[in-house]
Amino acid sequence: MKSPSYLKYSLLLLMFFSITSCFEIIEEIDLNSDGTGTMTFTLNMSRSKSKLASIMLLDSVNGYKVPSKADIQKGLNDMVSELKKAEGITNVVKTADYENFVFSVKCDFNKIENINKITNKITSQQKSNSGSTSYLFDDKNGVFKRKYVYSSQIKKQYNKLKTENKKIFDDASYTVIYRFDKEVSTQNNNQAKVSNSKKAVMQRVSAMDVINGTGDFTTHIQLKK
Repeated sequence: MKSPSYLKYSLLLLMFFSITSCFEIIEEIDLNSDGTGTMTFTLNMSRSKSKLASIMLLDSVNGYKVPSKADIQKGLNDMVSELKKAEGITNVVKTADYENFVFSVKCDFNKIENINKITNKITSQQKSNSGSTSYLFDDKNGVFKRKYVYSSQIKKQYNKLKTENKKIFDDASYTVIYRFDKEVSTQNNNQAKVSNSKKAVMQRVSAMDVINGTGDFTTHIQLKK
């Protein structure tokens, strides 16, 4: 059976992770009071841009085939194509900065549950046991929730890597940013911080905390009415 295109895209990213030591994944959700919003997913490898520029000239590194610019572009295009087919998802846009090695995909959603459907589909197709995330927004009461369930399979997969490939996660991180059009009254994640404007919440977790299960993205945010 042909692999899902978003799986191919994930594999392309893994190839990059295997040949660079500094990367950050940034997930951004801009949520309106009526439940509509925008989600942006970014892979930022700008801290390793000089190294990556040199690596892109090679055929393979550490046993991995180095993806060409065309390979990356196709992966991005395939991911955009999948998102455009998803229910409640519109205005899908990709950006690719090959000078700084920053790649992102952005889309609008009619309701946050549309994101859950995409996530569930990908998890099901990949038969992934690497944890799960789901979102909920109660627009009547102004409550945003994110449920995150850690899976020990993440650590098991990490332990299977070669020593040199494990090092790539030492300086890596995962950042989530939630923005609202109303002020945040309370939020219960002690790893997250409310912005000075009180209209955003940010949480930055090291890749090793994600791998070891000490980075918890579960969040309950109450907005002012």
